[in-house]
Amino acid sequence: MNQRSLGRISALFTVLFLALVARFAWLQLVDAPRISANRSNPRRSLIAVGRGRILAADGSVLAATDGTRRIYPMGSALAQVVGYASRRYGTAGLERAYDALLAEPAFSANPIEQIRDFAASFGRVATQSGDDLVTTIQPKIERRLATLLARHARAAGVVLDPRNGAVLAIASVPSFDPNTMDTTFSRALHAKDSPLLDRALEGLYPPGSTFKMLTASAAIDSGSVGMHDVFQDPGYLMIGKARLHDNDYEATGAGTIVKAFALSSNVDFAQIVLRTGAPTFYRYLRRYGVGDSLDFQLPTARAYVPPESHIWAGELAQMGFGQGALLVTPMQIATIAATIANGGVEERPFIVRAIERRGHLLTRTPVGPLGSPVSAETAAKVTTMMEAVVAWGTGTTAQLPGVTVAGKTGTATNPHGAPDSWFVCFAPAQSPRIVVAIVVENAGYGATVAAPIARDVLAEALTVITK
Repeated sequence: MNQRSLGRISALFTVLFLALVARFAWLQLVDAPRISANRSNPRRSLIAVGRGRILAADGSVLAATDGTRRIYPMGSALAQVVGYASRRYGTAGLERAYDALLAEPAFSANPIEQIRDFAASFGRVATQSGDDLVTTIQPKIERRLATLLARHARAAGVVLDPRNGAVLAIASVPSFDPNTMDTTFSRALHAKDSPLLDRALEGLYPPGSTFKMLTASAAIDSGSVGMHDVFQDPGYLMIGKARLHDNDYEATGAGTIVKAFALSSNVDFAQIVLRTGAPTFYRYLRRYGVGDSLDFQLPTARAYVPPESHIWAGELAQMGFGQGALLVTPMQIATIAATIANGGVEERPFIVRAIERRGHLLTRTPVGPLGSPVSAETAAKVTTMMEAVVAWGTGTTAQLPGVTVAGKTGTATNPHGAPDSWFVCFAPAQSPRIVVAIVVENAGYGATVAAPIARDVLAEALTVITK
């Protein structure tokens, strides 16, 4: 081989090398944002490396990286919310919602930093880790909630601070272990009881009598019903040819809205919502945001509300006591109760409190109200009704020694078996710090199943926040 041939080969290799460098630079400096955002990116196989932590309110770890593996110390107790970061199955929950912040930065928007990262990629320079999420979760409350719900086949619960909307605990059962998702994902995905579903945020249920909180507040706030108006409950109500009745065909007799609420009279609340009227009732549904987005930091199902134009008297009567076609999430019921507890102001619920970078605060979640559906005076009157529920009405199983609890039972009929058991409450009633909403699928009376769970969670939560 002569000198000229060697020169041509050297020139060819030089051109090829320069082309390779140019292509690498293009990918690193120009095309990096698009590639990084692509969930099919093979780099996702290293998803745990350099990933930021997810922390509880007390600083304890909810998700962190151990070597090349993502670990979740609370396991199934908070699985749907924290989610998972799997090299095979991607991300879910907070891991997905905040993936761009948690992930090890693959590129920088700053050209100078891009060049620096490009140069560092040829060496063994340590890469920058992702940001940390600081949540509002209180681990002791979360464990208690998850443990109590796990005694049932399918259930969900939410614990809120009504003063600012912070989610202190949230759980859904059945659940899964996010530490083993690479080997158990397929089984969880195809399981009949849907453990991947977050029933607290995405489960839609008829709310039953818990919805009387909204109906009562709409009737009182609009002036349609007064606190001393008397209603008659003979055990049934005829609307055209339709016959409505109370649970087990009970009859509560004559009484005010307080008695109707405390004893959970469907017949009385059918009369109350009919007197209020569909236009007014729907106006308050909109004020509470029922059917709208809660603007939460995780995917949340919107409540289903039948179109007002399709409503007739019988359907409106059923909606007044939480039946008919109406469907809501446990989070929705918790926010309605929190609005009453917070003097008629509905705070936006949130679960991520702050984002930190290497121990320094980067951003803090802005908090603020979604609206003020009812007046403080109306909220106080509904609180009085809810206190009566626990003091002498259908919710006495939720009583706590030395604490005035305001609550509402719900026994929601559905086409899928036995009624769903509901209970929602807050305490201390006159200075609320904690709201708890519980639903247990196909479990029967709210007072029998859901109320004792809410009571025990409430007791744990009050202990935690007063320490």
